[in-house]
Amino acid sequence: MRQTLTEIYEARIDAGELRPDPAQHAVLPELEEIRVWLEANPERKRGLFSLFSAREEPPKGLYLWGGVGRGKSMLMDLFTDNVAIPNKRRVHFHSFMQEVQRGMHEARKKGVEDALQPVADAVAAQVRLLAFDEMQITDITDAMVVGRLFQKLFDLGVVIVTTSNRAPEGLYENGLNRQVFLPFIALLRERLKVVELESPTDYRQHRLKGAQVYFWPATKSHGRIMEIWTDLTGGDKGQPLVLPVNGRTVEIPCFANGVGLATFWDLCAKPLGPADFLAIAEACRVLILEDIPRLSAENYNEVKRFVTLIDALYEARVRLIASAADQPEQLYMEGTGAFEYERTASRLREMQGADWGA
Repeated sequence: MRQTLTEIYEARIDAGELRPDPAQHAVLPELEEIRVWLEANPERKRGLFSLFSAREEPPKGLYLWGGVGRGKSMLMDLFTDNVAIPNKRRVHFHSFMQEVQRGMHEARKKGVEDALQPVADAVAAQVRLLAFDEMQITDITDAMVVGRLFQKLFDLGVVIVTTSNRAPEGLYENGLNRQVFLPFIALLRERLKVVELESPTDYRQHRLKGAQVYFWPATKSHGRIMEIWTDLTGGDKGQPLVLPVNGRTVEIPCFANGVGLATFWDLCAKPLGPADFLAIAEACRVLILEDIPRLSAENYNEVKRFVTLIDALYEARVRLIASAADQPEQLYMEGTGAFEYERTASRLREMQGADWGA
């Protein structure tokens, strides 16, 4: 007889792969209900037959939210890996919305009156289950279309499960024209069961607690850095994450399970500004930054960007894993802004603390 998600979870605890967590355990029956329905109804009824059959009534999806490192991504993995239907997709929310915007752009070029409809139709034709990681909405372009998009997907029989670090009411908080966005929050409450994961344990911080997080010299640290990446992402190879920022985009070269991986040059040698670094800090729960060099007056622009990046990560309480050419205080000792850099060095030291970001 096939195991339930709860039985699979408990077997992993018995095997020492997971720690028991009552809050996680309580979510599993909600996911199991969705799983059972999907496996009984793997395809959306189409054509003449559907006119004479009982109307499908998918169960409510799930909106699972809570603090960082509480096990939301692990539960999503457990769920999506064990739903035995072929037409399912798990995707980071930012990446999905980028696809939606590109699809709408192509539809407009063809003169389609409602550019969102063919995009929704294409998604529904490909997936029965759409599982999002890290739903967060910071861009007005996304905010203005997401409500209509989700309504169309629900109407087309797509079941949605998502994780987020915020309650629905916290999405697009203080955003421009937010009153236009509010009906989407009501739609989420209507069509998804909203569950807070109230686990007292931050498992991501637990894995890093007391561990070395700043490595120098960088030339001897890549292997250890990649071990940390593998541990935090469960071995996921990751993929680029493109974030919308004020009509532009900024890319984290490698991203998985809330963890970003980039080099100093990927982020600080490009013409990025405070808004870009805030978007990166919003998207990442952990940022692995490799190959921070010794800096001088000759690359002062890179220094300024590095200072701004560290400030954004610090204020957002993002866990930083870094490899550098030297200790923080030795990275930039002379040149314009060297005095101001002392605060950055101090923050880099503080962010190495065992309890920092918890």
